[in-house]
Amino acid sequence: MDNVTTKVSGNSLTITIDLSKRFGPSSSGKTIIVASTRGAIKVGDVSVALNVYTKA
Repeated sequence: MDNVTTKVSGNSLTITIDLSKRFGPSSSGKTIIVASTRGAIKVGDVSVALNVYTKA
Protein backbone atom coordinates (compact mmCIF):
# COMPACT_ATOMS: atom_id res chain seq x y z
CA MET A 1 0.00 0.00 0.00
CA ASP A 2 1.14 3.51 -0.74
CA ASN A 3 0.24 6.19 1.83
CA VAL A 4 -2.73 4.25 3.25
CA THR A 5 -3.19 3.08 6.83
CA THR A 6 -6.23 1.23 8.11
CA LYS A 7 -7.61 0.66 11.59
CA VAL A 8 -10.58 -1.44 12.68
CA SER A 9 -12.27 -0.35 15.88
CA GLY A 10 -15.38 -2.33 16.73
CA ASN A 11 -17.59 -2.16 13.64
CA SER A 12 -15.80 0.86 12.13
CA LEU A 13 -12.99 0.99 9.58
CA THR A 14 -10.84 4.11 9.55
CA ILE A 15 -8.67 4.83 6.50
CA THR A 16 -5.97 7.48 6.88
CA ILE A 17 -4.22 9.16 3.93
CA ASP A 18 -1.64 11.97 4.01
CA LEU A 19 -3.00 14.30 1.31
CA SER A 20 0.32 16.17 1.06
CA LYS A 21 2.15 13.16 -0.45
CA ARG A 22 2.44 12.37 -4.16
CA PHE A 23 3.68 9.15 -5.81
CA GLY A 24 4.06 10.32 -9.38
CA PRO A 25 1.86 10.13 -12.46
CA SER A 26 -0.64 7.39 -13.21
CA SER A 27 0.06 5.07 -16.14
CA SER A 28 -2.03 7.32 -18.42
CA GLY A 29 -0.24 10.44 -17.19
CA LYS A 30 -3.56 12.26 -16.68
CA THR A 31 -3.49 12.13 -12.87
CA ILE A 32 -1.01 12.16 -9.99
CA ILE A 33 -1.31 9.30 -7.48
CA VAL A 34 -1.81 10.39 -3.86
CA ALA A 35 -2.55 6.97 -2.30
CA SER A 36 -3.38 3.43 -3.40
CA THR A 37 -3.95 -0.03 -2.00
CA ARG A 38 -2.59 -1.40 -5.32
CA GLY A 39 -5.59 -3.68 -5.69
CA ALA A 40 -7.90 -5.24 -3.14
CA ILE A 41 -6.68 -5.79 0.42
CA LYS A 42 -8.38 -7.76 3.17
CA VAL A 43 -9.30 -5.74 6.28
CA GLY A 44 -11.06 -7.91 8.81
CA ASP A 45 -13.92 -9.64 6.98
CA VAL A 46 -14.12 -7.16 4.07
CA SER A 47 -12.02 -6.34 1.03
CA VAL A 48 -11.04 -2.76 0.20
CA ALA A 49 -9.66 -1.34 -3.06
CA LEU A 50 -8.71 2.33 -2.96
CA ASN A 51 -7.15 4.83 -5.38
CA VAL A 52 -6.79 8.50 -4.49
CA TYR A 53 -5.52 10.92 -7.14
CA THR A 54 -5.47 14.53 -8.27
CA LYS A 55 -5.31 16.18 -11.68
CA ALA A 56 -1.88 16.32 -13.29
